[in-house]
Amino acid sequence: MHEADATTGYWQQLLDAAPADVAPPWRRSVPVALPDGRWLRLPIRPLPAEPEPEVRPEPGHAVASLLCNHASLAVLDALGELLARQLAPLGAEVVVGLPTLGLALAPIVARQLGHARYVPLGYSRKFWYDDALSAAVVSITSPGAAKRVYLDPHLLPLVRGRRVLLVDDAVSSGRTARAPWDLLQSLGAEVLALGVAMRQGQRWRAELGPERAARVEGVFDSPLLRATPAGWVPRD
Repeated sequence: MHEADATTGYWQQLLDAAPADVAPPWRRSVPVALPDGRWLRLPIRPLPAEPEPEVRPEPGHAVASLLCNHASLAVLDALGELLARQLAPLGAEVVVGLPTLGLALAPIVARQLGHARYVPLGYSRKFWYDDALSAAVVSITSPGAAKRVYLDPHLLPLVRGRRVLLVDDAVSSGRTARAPWDLLQSLGAEVLALGVAMRQGQRWRAELGPERAARVEGVFDSPLLRATPAGWVPRD
């Protein structure tokens, strides 16, 4: 039950029909439904402890994960197209990609929305950057690591006063999304929504607050998991 598969075989194809193990308990992977009726299988990753160091470790917890930059191009294109369909009614002027894995998805969303380009944010500070165009980020995948998200000053005119969409691969704790959301709003952008491939658990709702949480669009939902003698089941 606690063994983990290598992920080289995951996220490489979409399933046209629901698999036999739709309902829990699950053993090694979790199938999730996509809006168009297809399915994607996610590997289960046991957690030795909660990612945030201030949370007491709890044995027997796991996540069902997605890594966009490990997915096949066909799967990545499909996720981007599905996300763009959900975001299209908002009438955004600019798509902003969040680092790091959101940069794989944002160009697809932008192209599907008819945009000629997108605006990437980054964690690497170039010598011409301005710290005033940055924000501190706390990441669930890099607990304790101090880093900042930056907007290239040359791209500021593309977002100031514009209706923008934030695009990332996933939202889990909500902390990675909050910093760029705050940054863009402070620069005069109107953030219409955060679009992600995967909404993982529900903890992000409290971190973002009810008004922002209502503007999170996701292609699919991934449960947080706990171990039982029969296998993995969703946890509260």
